[in-house]
Amino acid sequence: MIDDTRAKRNVAVLVAAQAFLGSQITMIFVIGGLAGQQLSPNVCLATLPISMIVFGSMTTAPWLSGVMQRWGRRAGFLVGATGGLIGAVVCAYALTLNNFWLFLFGSYLTGIYMSSQGFFRFAATDTASDAFRPKAISYVMAGGLISAIIGPQLVAFLTQGGVADVMRFFPVYLAAMALNVIGMMLFFFLDIPKPPVAAVDAPRGRSLSQLLRTPRIAVAVICAMVSYALMNLVMTSTPLAVVGCGFRVADASNIVTGHVLAMFAPSFFTGHLIARFGVEKIMGLGIAILAVAGVVAMQGVALGNFYVALILLGLGWNFGFIGATAMLAGAHQPNERGRMQGLNDLLVFGGVTMASLASGGLMNCSGGTAIEGWTAVNMAMVPFLALAGGSLIWLVMRPKSAQA
Repeated sequence: MIDDTRAKRNVAVLVAAQAFLGSQITMIFVIGGLAGQQLSPNVCLATLPISMIVFGSMTTAPWLSGVMQRWGRRAGFLVGATGGLIGAVVCAYALTLNNFWLFLFGSYLTGIYMSSQGFFRFAATDTASDAFRPKAISYVMAGGLISAIIGPQLVAFLTQGGVADVMRFFPVYLAAMALNVIGMMLFFFLDIPKPPVAAVDAPRGRSLSQLLRTPRIAVAVICAMVSYALMNLVMTSTPLAVVGCGFRVADASNIVTGHVLAMFAPSFFTGHLIARFGVEKIMGLGIAILAVAGVVAMQGVALGNFYVALILLGLGWNFGFIGATAMLAGAHQPNERGRMQGLNDLLVFGGVTMASLASGGLMNCSGGTAIEGWTAVNMAMVPFLALAGGSLIWLVMRPKSAQA
């Protein structure tokens, strides 16, 4: 029998990190657009702070992957938490100055943490057997359940009452600082060996262009990009849409809580579903659910519509993104890990950056009302869902021998 004791211990640490450190991302995604709307010189730029977080994650991923390849996962995760801490400090200071551009810089630094969090799912597979790998990814992603509760509910608690100016978000960034300081301690319990230093004459594996031309890798990257980007596109606009339709910030927090719970709750069994039905079917199911989420969102702007649409959005993301991660993890060799995982997250978060940039423009500047903007956001999903679904069908129709 294969002993996965060490892998399970590492998964427990990563679940805790996902739960507590990850809460800052859900907190900031709830308030980022609302704070940006009050700070920015143009309402079309309201979601730019969130875009900067994602842009920071995208530009950090390649070099942070190299840090982990050379010095180990722990070093990379500590760098990420340090970025999150400094980013929260800068954003809090920017609020006191009412300075939009400094707020954007702090948001970029927060993206360093977001990038490191993206590697939690890969770290879970480093010491896992082939059989345990999909479950390890799912369990780590399930840690987001706790962050789904902690983050938005902290926002609702910390922003209640008082004057509705931008300083009401100041306590949220203080909480983010505390989460980063506490969370750093968790990484000292990780037991993941540093990757061995490759000999000068050791094979380097396939080039980046060769990796991307591999059908399974190409489809995994496309589906991961689409799943994450569309989830971010809609979620980023949700607080703006909810508040714009006359509801409270607390309502937006509760809707995001339901959304993030739906993102991570299925992770307890997503790995089992992949093992039983195959990764392609689960990815296809995720893409279909994302499409249904868009349809529900366009049926009305009652609170019930927001809740159902965002819950479906989270569920579709879970199946699509975890499925794509599992497909990618099994499609490259250990000596290709650092380059491929860094490139994957560069491409994924590049797509997410574009989605979050588009989100504010579609929501605030594509119509005269919040309802028209919300409709435009959801209509924008259509071509990308067609791309992901078409690529997956193309892969499934190819002979197994031609997929690798």
